[in-house]
Amino acid sequence: MVAEFCNALKAGDASEVERLFLQFMSKTISTRDTAVRKEFKENFPSAKAISKGLKKPDPRACFYHGILLGILGFKSDWAVDSNRESGEGYYDIAIEIEDEAIGIIIEVKYAENEDFDAACQEAMQQIEEHDYTAELKKDDMQTILKYGIACCRKKCRVVVEKENG
Repeated sequence: MVAEFCNALKAGDASEVERLFLQFMSKTISTRDTAVRKEFKENFPSAKAISKGLKKPDPRACFYHGILLGILGFKSDWAVDSNRESGEGYYDIAIEIEDEAIGIIIEVKYAENEDFDAACQEAMQQIEEHDYTAELKKDDMQTILKYGIACCRKKCRVVVEKENG
């Protein structure tokens, strides 16, 4: 399932990424795993980053972010980075598949009240507003896939936009 997930991600197949992520969560997590109290979350952005207009990450989204990093670790030939600066902010996950010149940006959001559409829209808007693809472009990625992934308990929605460099 992990190989299929990575292949769908690379292909820009949002519906398959969503289906496989739902299947993975169904098999592996409990809804209790997703209940994180905000005041206990570490690794918030610096005061400087917040002064630039960046919001603190929702710790509930951080749980899913971690799951995705674990899945993506399967691909030893992919350069996977987390919480690095690019453009005017810090993306959640960036992937470079150098031999195919494919770059992927993933922004993960928690879908409050299961409003998946709004959370996906917020993720995609954040990618654009903060120019998270800047480093991928600098590294000559010819195809860039921008993913917004919204999660709530054991459910998710995935959207993607493709950009050719």
